[in-house]
Amino acid sequence: MDKLQITGGIPLQGTVTASGAKNAVLPILAATLLTPEACQIDNVPSLRDVYTTQALLEQFGVKAVFSPNHLGQGQFSTNAATITHTTAPYDLVKTMRASVLVMGPLLGRFHEVSVSLPGGCAIGARPIDQHLKGFEAMGAQITINEGYVQAKAPKGLVGARIVMDIVTVTGTENLLMAAVLAKGTTVLENAAREPEVDDLANMLNAMGAKITGIGSDTLVIEGVSQLRGCQYSVMPDRIETATFLVAAAMTQGFVKVEKTNAKILDSALAKLKQAGAEVAVGPDWISLDMRNKRIMSVDIRTAPFPGFPTDLQAQFMALNTLGTGASTVVETIFENRFMHVPELIRLGAKISVDGRSAVIEGVEELHAAPVMATDLRASASLVLAALAAKGTTVIDRVYHLDRGYEKIEDKLSQLGADVCRLAS
Repeated sequence: MDKLQITGGIPLQGTVTASGAKNAVLPILAATLLTPEACQIDNVPSLRDVYTTQALLEQFGVKAVFSPNHLGQGQFSTNAATITHTTAPYDLVKTMRASVLVMGPLLGRFHEVSVSLPGGCAIGARPIDQHLKGFEAMGAQITINEGYVQAKAPKGLVGARIVMDIVTVTGTENLLMAAVLAKGTTVLENAAREPEVDDLANMLNAMGAKITGIGSDTLVIEGVSQLRGCQYSVMPDRIETATFLVAAAMTQGFVKVEKTNAKILDSALAKLKQAGAEVAVGPDWISLDMRNKRIMSVDIRTAPFPGFPTDLQAQFMALNTLGTGASTVVETIFENRFMHVPELIRLGAKISVDGRSAVIEGVEELHAAPVMATDLRASASLVLAALAAKGTTVIDRVYHLDRGYEKIEDKLSQLGADVCRLAS
């Protein structure tokens, strides 16, 4: 397994370009299954999960070609005119929970699908019961057999009013994709409002879907008989953007992130300002200046959008390890998302955990140590801590990092970091 070696204590300086959003591109690629016509998706990041999605589409019979660009903004072309079968196998699904997103489009277009129960990062149960409840409301018959979820709607899906018990991003996306080809009108209530959901809805409308209420918690979908191909550009990655801004803050540097969007990062930017950073924004850029400043500790409580993103909880916990005084981080989305805490403690952090709450006592400095990544965002928090720590840190199991951050060592090197990949 590859490792990252980081010698910390260097203030990051310079400009970096945000990649396309990992959390948006995966459902968008799944949505190309809805049409027999060709699709071209631009601004696609070169990530492990994108390659896994390519393999997943290809095994259905889709012609899928990914042309990554060295500077990001790759292009992904698909043609799903010929689908040979509608089963997503365990060996692919186990590595990426987002594989479950093929259920909606395959069920909507072909009226049947079989998907292995999902895998991905081990950060909590993340059941798919809301997905299945919604499919059943649209007329699907659901069975679970030998680890596979099988859904069938022999006469096709029909529109329904679906009230989700909890806010679920993938659940909203899956049901949205199923509903666009259903007969009649579907109303999704208590829908997720994340920008990545909006990006998917806008892409579906570009394909000929009729979705209104985008950006709200109630989505109304008028079913259509078929969708056409389209060319669509994926939104910038707000989580990657914020991660680089936190890196600047923790190293007392100055970083400008280009080709991004400040409007989808309000909660994170507010916390960075509260931490003492000077934040400036433009139409497609954000800069953060923390030179000669000490981080002020900030309390964090994760919540669905527009609240503070759970995918930034670990990064801001790393930020707080160097803050003045004490801070509290409360994780409300996932029950097992503090696995980075023992590794941060190895680097000198003072953190105590009680259930879904963590109290962080800020320290003057962190010190290098060998650490191990446990999931995607935990990996990012260890990179941030290592960038600020004295000495050389080696981070093991960075394949997690490669699932969601495009060429992170190259981008950090552009900002002056001393980082290199150690091949396994």
